[in-house]
Amino acid sequence: MTDYNPPQDPLVILHDDHEVVLVDKPSGLLSVPGKGELLADCLMARVKAVFPTALLVHRLDRDTSGVMIFALTPHAQRHLGLQFEKRQTKKTYVARVWGEMQEKTGTVDLPLIVDWPNRPKQMVDHENGKQALTDWRVMRKGNGETRVRLMPKTGRSHQLRVHMLAMGHPILGDPFYAEGPAGDYPRLMLHSETFQFRHPDGGQGTRITAKCPF
Repeated sequence: MTDYNPPQDPLVILHDDHEVVLVDKPSGLLSVPGKGELLADCLMARVKAVFPTALLVHRLDRDTSGVMIFALTPHAQRHLGLQFEKRQTKKTYVARVWGEMQEKTGTVDLPLIVDWPNRPKQMVDHENGKQALTDWRVMRKGNGETRVRLMPKTGRSHQLRVHMLAMGHPILGDPFYAEGPAGDYPRLMLHSETFQFRHPDGGQGTRITAKCPF
């Protein structure tokens, strides 16, 4: 991990009620604490400072920005945990990727496994990998790059980053998977834009959006 110097922007609360809080995670901030004092600052700690009962439900990579949900009660944590397990939540991401994609839409179906010697990197492995599915749709392209909307159907670690790399279009600014000029950006150009879930109190469909910063 490069020197950890997380942004000190104030917490952006997108929605909160008696069961859940959704916030807009900045790029460069860990979702949960790492090992040791130096990696203690994280979104979880910042949320707990405002909402002391906050409980973890899922996480985003340090370099990814966008919508993250925290439960405020054990009931909400269980309810949301089951939704993730049964793939009932829906997330859409926006990414800027290297190169101009030729097709307008498609699906990447490539199984992933941790690349042990190079942890935390992941890699495609048709023998031992776990199923990973990503739907994608081009928003616009030009100047040697493409803006694409990504809809993961599974939640594997680094899934979107490895799937885009496998297509020959690494996400711009990716410290793990983009090489040369593709990596020469101030941040990873990946943002969790919308999150859809059933509310733990009553099950109503709820959709929260965080505006893309790039």
